[in-house]
Amino acid sequence: MKSRTLMCIIRVILFAVLALPTRMAAQSDPAKIPQHHHYKLIDIGTFGGPSSFFNATFNSVPALNNRGLAVGDSATSTPTPPNGGCFFCGGSGGFLPFIVFHAFELQNDVVTDLGALPPESLNSSNAVAINSNGDTIVGASENAVIDPLISSLTEIRAVVWREGHIVDLGTLGGNQSAASAINDRGQVAGFSTNAVKDPFSMVYFFEGTSNGTQTRAFLWDEHSGMQDLGTLGGNDAFALFLNQRGQVAGFSYTNSTPNATTGLPTIDPFLWDGSAMLDLGTLGGTNGMPTALNNRGQVIGVSYLSGDNSFHPFLWDQGKLIDLYTSTVGGNPITANAINDAGEILGAAAFPGQPSDAYLWRHGGATDLGHLNGDCSSEAWAMNSAGQIGVISSSCDDTNPRAALWENGSLIDLNTLIPAGSSLQLILPQAINDRGEIAGVGFPSGCSLQIDSLCEQAFVLIPCDENHPGIKGCDYSLVEAVAQPPARPAAHEAATPIAPAALWRRNSRFHLATFCPTK
Repeated sequence: MKSRTLMCIIRVILFAVLALPTRMAAQSDPAKIPQHHHYKLIDIGTFGGPSSFFNATFNSVPALNNRGLAVGDSATSTPTPPNGGCFFCGGSGGFLPFIVFHAFELQNDVVTDLGALPPESLNSSNAVAINSNGDTIVGASENAVIDPLISSLTEIRAVVWREGHIVDLGTLGGNQSAASAINDRGQVAGFSTNAVKDPFSMVYFFEGTSNGTQTRAFLWDEHSGMQDLGTLGGNDAFALFLNQRGQVAGFSYTNSTPNATTGLPTIDPFLWDGSAMLDLGTLGGTNGMPTALNNRGQVIGVSYLSGDNSFHPFLWDQGKLIDLYTSTVGGNPITANAINDAGEILGAAAFPGQPSDAYLWRHGGATDLGHLNGDCSSEAWAMNSAGQIGVISSSCDDTNPRAALWENGSLIDLNTLIPAGSSLQLILPQAINDRGEIAGVGFPSGCSLQIDSLCEQAFVLIPCDENHPGIKGCDYSLVEAVAQPPARPAAHEAATPIAPAALWRRNSRFHLATFCPTK
């Protein structure tokens, strides 16, 4: 069981996926009652299938830019062909195989199907990031060619969408590639296989074959094409994050010898600084992964401890690897989900008497952001330059998650700020831009964790404020904050963190059919 659990967690982190320049605003005068704006809800819906979602961007890639353009993935009503893959088959709720998914773009309240490589109707695609101008989108698409190295897997290609057209970026000589990030310099980061045999290929090994080829991190631009960034000494590497300076963060094998605990060679996080790949190290275990990169070159992530039985979140800053769980004052961070250019970090932390609440980390200390009335835990996911933070607040039995917003020192349920009787129950705010627009996923009527969270749908919220005047359907009145209770005593003490499967599903960028259990 230990081996299977480790492999499951490693696999989901393997496809896990930064930060906008932000500075947290000063908290409001405690004598004043904080007020919040209403929001207009845009329900992305689907392309005929059961679900749609945004990729977990941690406010960086981003899937939502400052112009309000958003990209993601939506299920169609078309069954997947017999050899179709499942790189794009689900969002935070889990995996939904056997349905073709297509990338979408939201612009001016209009959702557009971005299509896929031909034959468009039979191939799945996924849009993971859009640049600041909104004229370039990156992701991946199937190409309807069966990978000769594994007959159950359709080939995928890193792609760029421009002016309504999709462009195949190719590979490093192998059969698989995908883009994970873009910056405003026109650079694209991602992974690609080459033609060199590798029994522990990061792509093929997890599809159950040792007949694969090496997986390599790449950086692409129009002038140089696809550049192999190398490795930390092993055969494989994978790029997840790209900042505006052209730095790339990801993970790499450091050798070719499998470990007894994971069955894989040692995996360390890396930062590619434009010329060389720097090994960021681990906290003692044989596996470490980044979860975000900011424009100062700071990296956050998670690392196994010695023995590979548990993990801690880390911050890497100018050559120093910091264990956030053990070094933080005020609380013990369990996850690290976002970091801004001021070096402030978000996630979930254990506080005295409270096993898991959303936190804001700055200068070595963690502030408890609390949870909503009636709930027992929370986790922070995204922030913007105005100091607004997107939070998910969960019931004590973890069956009723609610999207919340922390601003001006107050946490409020976002479901109370949208029109009554709206089409979705908002559950997870994944990104918030500098205009206060929020992207995430929610449950339509009849969908819930208790029933089947594979029916979740993507949404965007538009604030009814002075920066969005004259929005049709907007309620421009203000809502006073409801006082939230202090963190209640925990029913049990917080243990060294081992994340639940739901967390890893929420963090995943790409999905494979044989991942881990979805329920």
